Amino acid sequence: MNKDLQKKIDQFTIEGFQKQLINWYRDEKRELPWRESLDPYHIWVSEIMLQQTRVDTVIPYFENFITKFPTIQALAEAEEQEVLKAWEGLGYYSRARNLHSAVQEVQEHYGGVVPNNVKELERLKGVGPYTKGAILSIAYNIPEPAVDGNVMRVLSRIFSIWDDIAKVKTRKQFEELVSVIISKEYPSEFNQALMELGAMVCTPTSPACLLCPVREQCHAFYENVQHELPVKTKKKATKQVQMAAALLYDRQGYYYIHQRPSKGLLANLWEFPNVQLKEEPSFTYKKQLENFICDEYSVEITLTPLLGTIQHVFSHLTWNISVYSAEVIGSSNMKGLIKVSEEQLKAYAFPVSHQKIKKMYAENTRSE
Repeated sequence: MNKDLQKKIDQFTIEGFQKQLINWYRDEKRELPWRESLDPYHIWVSEIMLQQTRVDTVIPYFENFITKFPTIQALAEAEEQEVLKAWEGLGYYSRARNLHSAVQEVQEHYGGVVPNNVKELERLKGVGPYTKGAILSIAYNIPEPAVDGNVMRVLSRIFSIWDDIAKVKTRKQFEELVSVIISKEYPSEFNQALMELGAMVCTPTSPACLLCPVREQCHAFYENVQHELPVKTKKKATKQVQMAAALLYDRQGYYYIHQRPSKGLLANLWEFPNVQLKEEPSFTYKKQLENFICDEYSVEITLTPLLGTIQHVFSHLTWNISVYSAEVIGSSNMKGLIKVSEEQLKAYAFPVSHQKIKKMYAENTRSE
């Protein structure tokens, strides 16, 4: 803890802050499905889903997931494809795979009970400092810091902290700060209140300072610098990648799909044949795709004209996908693809981009 921040803490009315914040939370908190239970498994699932994802998006996924896998044992015994299918469309699929793996470890080593101590939680796959703190404080009422983006934004304004929140050492400083000011009596409500304040009042671009229950202790409010905090380095522009994909079908109504590798981006999800395009003036996008499919899968196809384009943004790159469809004319020794009916297709987990490809194909087919 640096000297400047320590001085601010020494002058800070911790008990008054705790009381004002928690009382506000009790009166104003949103009704969310994961707040209906203190089951550490349910809280764990919700916190994993909420990473980099909006609350409104998560709610139906959480409700469906808990209905499908209501207990640690149910999720531990599920096949990975079942889990990915339940996660389909939520993105960041490594979260689902890590959660599945960690739950299996909890079932095997801890009798299906989520650990309530730091060391055992830290060993679980996909459980970082924030998730660990959220489980311990919210489910077990242990005064452990749970520092996410909302919390860093709120506290950077209250204490006028100008360190870059994108840096690991800054996050650790916020964890130390929360450890000092957290309510030892009501740590669950305290941590949730900080998060809720950041989500509902102390928002990134338009903080509602006049509605804030703790503005009397907010340095940024009195210095009128709330719009300048927190400090965060801008991300680099995402890499643009040109792709082409084809929905393959035959006259019997079957589709042809393949599974992505077990490692890397969108691991183990299913998709329609696609290829990253090269800047080759002598070969159009359509011709590159046609050559790739024929060579890679040993099938004969006839590609339709372009159906449209889809853009899919990841955290580090953007796919710009030219979409075609193609009838499979013949195959002497097809490899790497499986043939599925329309009904069977529903059981496979697809990334959002390829769900859009299927939808685009269906819309074009109906319009013909």
